[in-house]
Amino acid sequence: MSGRDETQELLCHAPSGAWLMEVTTPRESWTVRIERGQTVRLGSGERCDVTIPDPTVSQRHAEVRWAKDGLEVSDLESKNGLFLDSARVRSAKLVASGSHFQLGRTLVVLRGEEAHEPEADFEPVPGIVGSSAVMRRVACEIRRVARLKAPVLVVGETGTGKDLVATALHQLSARPGMMVPLNMGTLSEGLADADLFGHTRGAFTGAITQRSGAFVLANGGTLFLDEIADLSPNLQVKLLRVVEDGRVRAIGSTEYREVDARVVSATWADLSERVSQGRFREDLLHRISTLVVRLPPLRRRKSDIAALSRCLLARYAAEFGELALTDAALSSLMRHDWPGNVRQLGSVLYRSALMAEQGMIDVGDVAQAIGSSSQRAKPVASPVDAQRVLKQHGGNVSAAARALRVPRSTFRAWLERAENSAA
Repeated sequence: MSGRDETQELLCHAPSGAWLMEVTTPRESWTVRIERGQTVRLGSGERCDVTIPDPTVSQRHAEVRWAKDGLEVSDLESKNGLFLDSARVRSAKLVASGSHFQLGRTLVVLRGEEAHEPEADFEPVPGIVGSSAVMRRVACEIRRVARLKAPVLVVGETGTGKDLVATALHQLSARPGMMVPLNMGTLSEGLADADLFGHTRGAFTGAITQRSGAFVLANGGTLFLDEIADLSPNLQVKLLRVVEDGRVRAIGSTEYREVDARVVSATWADLSERVSQGRFREDLLHRISTLVVRLPPLRRRKSDIAALSRCLLARYAAEFGELALTDAALSSLMRHDWPGNVRQLGSVLYRSALMAEQGMIDVGDVAQAIGSSSQRAKPVASPVDAQRVLKQHGGNVSAAARALRVPRSTFRAWLERAENSAA
């Protein structure tokens, strides 16, 4: 794939209807619809069908033509060329939804007609980076539900930014109270009641002062329950009761207190499957999922990688100075499937910045960083894994926690839950 005159064909099923072409320059992104039989010319010149404000794009750069079994893209003798997977090509037939090509520093991603045109009233959401078709729909969904009182369940793979969605929901809700985050996976079974509902002085050994729980702290605001799938059966019952009637009773108290906390939960797990397995209450699932926001994995929104990379590199500039990606490095990022999603992209870019020369991240830096990322151990998926890793490290909690890349407090909480489950 290194020759300029080579034609590449991707053998996948083409959509039967229209195509959507997501065009992303270093500064902006928009979507163009390509109808049956249509030919679209792309370039920086005003006479092109799609004018791209990118100095690395020629005035007449490329042409995309509707074909029977996909789209054909051709280079129009441009200065900087047409690239597929870092290889400069003269023409290519693209038949797979999700295919992409590059013109200078501009990325073009193709979607089938199943990716409907984003809502016309799209507005960016605070903290959410990306203007791909799927993220425009997510942003519109966040704005639609933010001011409602009903509980929201945010669903998405690990590393997709569920906490950012929760924060955006709170910021756009106009609720006067604060947002209180609580990770269900790190709650100690013995103290979980106190963390959620609070306790009075002397309620149990060590309760030397009165303490407000998360529901009371979030009164008038938002309570964010992360990793809700890890909630114990006992706490599931108590949580259902509070979400239904809006009243909490602190440990050691005989009085109930009215609270107005909007509950936003998040999970990577399939809660319906856990219900069928008897691991999650069906009535609680129905209650916390009155409204649902689903986050796509990064592999389904690759046109956002350029914008995400700029945002992340700007964040790292305080440590490394001004940073930038070469075109080949950006193309390399585009080819990766990102099983760890945006969190993994951030880690890869951080390690790439560490290796970059004079702030310019090249394809070799990215390749080395991605290789390092794929070799790292994955976090535990259950308390049973924590026990296994602890045994492998001879009972050394610190060493086992480091091996799994989690805080010792998290690791100890998993161990305690595993012991309670076995009891």
